[in-house]
Amino acid sequence: MYKLLIRPILFRFDPEEVHYFTFSMVKFFSKIPGFSAIMRSNFKVKDQRLEREVFGIKFENPVGLAAGFDKDAKLYKELADFGFGFIEIGTVTPVGQEGNPKKRLFRLKEDEAIINRMGFNNGGVIEAIERLKKNKGTLIGGNIGKNKITPNENAADDYIICFDALFDHVDYFVVNVSSPNTPNLRALQDKEPLTELLQTLQNRNLTHINPKPILLKIAPDLTDDQLLDIIDIIKTTQIAGVIATNTTISREGLQSDNKIEVGGMSGLPLGKRSTEVIRFLSEKSNKAFPIIGVGGIHSAQDALEKLDAGASLIQLYTGFIYEGPSLIKKINKKILERLN
Repeated sequence: MYKLLIRPILFRFDPEEVHYFTFSMVKFFSKIPGFSAIMRSNFKVKDQRLEREVFGIKFENPVGLAAGFDKDAKLYKELADFGFGFIEIGTVTPVGQEGNPKKRLFRLKEDEAIINRMGFNNGGVIEAIERLKKNKGTLIGGNIGKNKITPNENAADDYIICFDALFDHVDYFVVNVSSPNTPNLRALQDKEPLTELLQTLQNRNLTHINPKPILLKIAPDLTDDQLLDIIDIIKTTQIAGVIATNTTISREGLQSDNKIEVGGMSGLPLGKRSTEVIRFLSEKSNKAFPIIGVGGIHSAQDALEKLDAGASLIQLYTGFIYEGPSLIKKINKKILERLN
């Protein structure tokens, strides 16, 4: 129904406007008595065999929603009704910011991809916290970043502000230094500044009686040598794991006319490279840390490939937009089929 009826209508309009419209509609219908229960019965797969314990957290199932979809924690409860095992909010910054000028989100229909140059648009960490205070059991990841105007030499201050503010309201943290849409942000992926940033956050984390898992989200455009650096950094800082991968600046193999747009590309064409990065990290580290696999998952088979490559959990974003909420159920069903 989604691909035949709903998606063709939604895809006739500006993608960013459709995003906000869809949020409003889901929020509206969720207020109707029984709607949430119907969504859960249609999309949620309940089976103990789907449960995963990763970095000390029990996940109801291994399929999560990637950061960027619910930046401001406005719809996490309703999105969980579609069957996700966990929701990652953000990227949030210390102070709210508009992000980059519009138009900044583009569909590449022929490639089943999206290019975005949003630029960490969000209402700021305090607004997100006010919504997260109402959480009643949804497993939440907090994806944190720096404000655009904050120079890289002061970036750690921004990450600490977000970390401290969110600590009591999320189950794990993700350090985002890999978005291509904030000027110079990816320079923080270099070994020395990245080690310093993660060690600073980990030191802060260890002052708590019950520290939270900290993960690093990396770009798919890193070289093998840079990926080996990532393995060393994780060993040094003892953070919990990696999310592989963020969007790519590569445009290799794309067919759509608007592939020339500046920004990070996500979707089906990213799948192969994302899986390569997962496999490389898993094999070269001897599976020393958990990996959340994300990038180009548009089918249950795509998800299995990520898991087979070494991912402990997976996340959807662009595949959720192109395939609809039934994709979550299909993936979980396919995982269970393997166990029979």
